[in-house]
Amino acid sequence: MFVLVVGGGKVGYYLTKELSESGHEVVLMEKDRGRADQIADEIGSIVVAKDGCEGSALAEAGANRADVVAAVTGDDEDNLVICQMAKHHFAVPKTIARVNNPKNEPLFKHLGVDELISPTRMILGSIEQDIPVHELLHLALLSGDFELIEAQLAEGSPAVGRNPRDIEMPEGCAIVAIVREDVAQAVRADTVLRAGDRVIATGRPECEPALHETLIGEIAPA
Repeated sequence: MFVLVVGGGKVGYYLTKELSESGHEVVLMEKDRGRADQIADEIGSIVVAKDGCEGSALAEAGANRADVVAAVTGDDEDNLVICQMAKHHFAVPKTIARVNNPKNEPLFKHLGVDELISPTRMILGSIEQDIPVHELLHLALLSGDFELIEAQLAEGSPAVGRNPRDIEMPEGCAIVAIVREDVAQAVRADTVLRAGDRVIATGRPECEPALHETLIGEIAPA
């Protein structure tokens, strides 16, 4: 597989090194000549000192035959431009973009970037694992600005003792599964929610306050 990596920071450097050592054909593009030369001294002549935002530079690096283009610069705008050119001008089968600002993720998805890597969201998800059970946990961003959300039901939850199908959900939200004793369950006609259940729901960000009130209870004033 031929992978074209754009961005010679630490992410691009280690990604290129790992891919190369795994036997893949890989080219790394880095527009800073000094940084490109430094990387080339360490990993060889697979480094192209060109700006990946320029179509002619992508062509020179072999974008027309790449199986994957991974745009991992520190600039979201550059990564989007790179993926757009790779997809629409060079017909690259798969584009991967690093997204530093999670608010940009819907735009990247809307414009057809195949896969997003968000360091910020990964760290946030790890931190949220330690958030108390009376808060919503954001699991993933889905297409159309929808999020996958988890709510753990405490004893005082207004949803305890009820069937999910009988719960009036906020507009734009839906319960899609229940995790009970670490086993995922579909929502059935005879399902009765219990304290300790983890309810998996989908919804847009604007309906989260109502979703919180429905599954966890009223939000305490700040």
